Amino acid sequence: MKALMMIAAAGALVLAGQANADDAKALAQKSGCLACHSVDAKVLGPAYKDVAAKYKGKPEMEAKLVEKVKKGGSGVWGPIPMPANSPQVKDEDIKTIVHWVLSL
Repeated sequence: MKALMMIAAAGALVLAGQANADDAKALAQKSGCLACHSVDAKVLGPAYKDVAAKYKGKPEMEAKLVEKVKKGGSGVWGPIPMPANSPQVKDEDIKTIVHWVLSL
């Protein structure tokens, strides 16, 4: 019985994680991020999986990427600049999207 409860709890965590990922991807779509990015392939900006791979093991980069998304920037992934996304995208939404991207 205890084992079944542990399996059920683990399954619930997996489903919750998938729901959070789906919510974050929908938020990225709503915020216009997917016009220039995709999960798996470079569009105008880098693929999100490439971003996650570049910053894997560097937890300090999450806050820096949040600022980059808010303020914009250029030169890290090529000549096309990243436009500023603040104030049209809420800070909390930017944090959610960046956290999701880095989790890929």
